[in-house]
Amino acid sequence: MRVPVLAMLQIVIMLLAPAAALAQQTPVADPELFEMKHFRKLCGQVDFGPDFATKTDFNNDGIPDMIVNEGEINCDGHAQFYCDDEGCPYNFYVQGKEGGYILIATARLYRYDMVKRFGNMVFEMEMPPRYCDRQPDEERCLTTIRVRGTRFVTLFSK
Repeated sequence: MRVPVLAMLQIVIMLLAPAAALAQQTPVADPELFEMKHFRKLCGQVDFGPDFATKTDFNNDGIPDMIVNEGEINCDGHAQFYCDDEGCPYNFYVQGKEGGYILIATARLYRYDMVKRFGNMVFEMEMPPRYCDRQPDEERCLTTIRVRGTRFVTLFSK
C-alpha cells in the first residue's frame, strides 16, 4: 500500500516542479545594492568600478531599468575577476510600474551599446563567436536585441 502513495507523491512533485520554476520572482528594491551585498560576501576586499550599475530605460516603457556589469568588480585585488575569454557577465533588471526590479537576463558579453532604431532603444551586443554559430577563432558575434516587456528579442546577428 505504501508504494502507490510514494508513486503518487512523486507524480505530484513532478507536476508542481515546472510551476514552481515559472513562479514570479520577488522584486528587488535596488539591484545595485542587492548585487554589492552579494559580492561583499564572496570577496574579502571588493571594489566596484564607476560602470558597475547603469540606470537606463532599455525596454522602452519610460521607467528606468538597470544593468549590472560584473566586469567592474575588483575582487581581492583581481580586476575583472568574473570575466573570461568570452567576456564579462552582465545582469539586466527591469523595473516594474509598481516599483521593484526583476532580473530578466544574464549574458556574457565583451561590450554593448544602446542605439535608437525605428524609434526604440535596442542593444548592440558584442558576444563570443559561438552565439552566431562560429568557431572560437572566428569573428565575434554582433547581435541586435530589443527588449519587449521582460523578454529579449533578437532582431538580427552578424
